[in-house]
Amino acid sequence: MQAGDQVKVSQSVVVYTHPEHRGKAFDLQGQQGEVVQVLNDWKGRPISPTLPVVVAFGRYKAHFRSDELEPIS
Repeated sequence: MQAGDQVKVSQSVVVYTHPEHRGKAFDLQGQQGEVVQVLNDWKGRPISPTLPVVVAFGRYKAHFRSDELEPIS
């Protein structure tokens, strides 16, 4: 996965910070977005974050594991 790839959330991922559903459970499964960044280094040093893939859904961004996403052709 690279920045700019279009992806779809393939597993149930519940968030409570979505701007249109603030404070309530919102499932992102089925939502489509664009990979903004894949986190693998910090200040030049390699890191291993738990949720390395940052995906933007319009102005909302969320972090995912790569197995929670599937590429859109």
